[in-house]
Amino acid sequence: MTTNEQKKRIYLSSPHMSAEGYEKAFIEEAFATNWIAPLGPNVDSFERELAERVGVKAAVALSSGTAAIHLALKAVGVGQGDIVFCQDLTFSATANPIRYQGAIPVFIDSDHTWNMCPKTLKKAFEKYEAMGQKPKAVIVVHLYGLSADLDAIMEICREYDVPLIEDAAESLGSLYKGKQTGTFGDLGVFSFNGNKIITTSGGGMLVSNDEEKIKKARYWATQAREPVRYYEHKDLGFNYRMSNICAGIGRGQLRVLDERIAKKKYIFDYYKEHLSDLEGLEMMPIQDYDDPNCWLSCIILSTDRVKPTDIIEALEAENIESRPIWKPMHLQPYYQNCDFITLQEQGSVSEDIFNRGLCLPSDTKMTDEDLAKVTMVIRGLWG
Repeated sequence: MTTNEQKKRIYLSSPHMSAEGYEKAFIEEAFATNWIAPLGPNVDSFERELAERVGVKAAVALSSGTAAIHLALKAVGVGQGDIVFCQDLTFSATANPIRYQGAIPVFIDSDHTWNMCPKTLKKAFEKYEAMGQKPKAVIVVHLYGLSADLDAIMEICREYDVPLIEDAAESLGSLYKGKQTGTFGDLGVFSFNGNKIITTSGGGMLVSNDEEKIKKARYWATQAREPVRYYEHKDLGFNYRMSNICAGIGRGQLRVLDERIAKKKYIFDYYKEHLSDLEGLEMMPIQDYDDPNCWLSCIILSTDRVKPTDIIEALEAENIESRPIWKPMHLQPYYQNCDFITLQEQGSVSEDIFNRGLCLPSDTKMTDEDLAKVTMVIRGLWG
């Protein structure tokens, strides 16, 4: 066994089941009643409970957040050859469903919020309007739980009469001006992947106040099967429904969401208190309008003395997990030929954040001793 393997592993963000065993109780109920299927009481209840929690009229539980984005795009009519304006600084799962629909992504740079820049979004609309084109949808992301500047973005979308889809995969529990992110746009998306603030092991949820769109998404997610005795399909469907077992985990996790948010915020505040005095190190930006869930605590460096890779390697040597900021979509080889809109004459805001940023371990099972170890390793690089 190596020295590194003997050290306690500190994770970036791993699954955290409730101490009360809520998840296990719902799973055992599913086994006892033989609801081992991609439908059932847990699925129905999870949809209702999540909708009530975030304050929307309807929700559909799906196999992933990616599936939810896909069906959101389909629900607003995105199809072959359509243009979709998409936040550049994000994980690829935000953009990939655009291609599933045969549509064309145009990537929009970030601003000081780390999220989509409204001025750049406006520039994109003006550019494509001059070419006689208009996007079929806009996808905004609430990166790492930080709310995007929704008022400004929604105003632009209303001006051009284009639907807004919120990728709130990372921001369940984040509030924009007191209201849950993911509930402002035409449709919102949440993810319950294993590293998210609550998990179903894998899964997602599509939410909206447009009950017809959610009804249609549920139909597509169930192989677009018609409500007749025999198997009939008038539309292309998908196998996207969430398992009743996974939904049981989600129901249990939802009961400890407030605890998880509180711990994530505690971790962020701990890092802020113990690292902010280091020259050239800043915590991720929180705006006045924002009450983030702090899913991941991120930093950005403005010093030549220490690079993000130095911190990653130093933490790795102590068996501590960290990772770079998402690599922007316009820098991804698959998307290199797509249009990218920025206000910068050279480079971009998203690329700068990627080059200088870093995600610190933000696991809700971390102890104060773990946090002290992380900060000690980082401070050691400053000498």
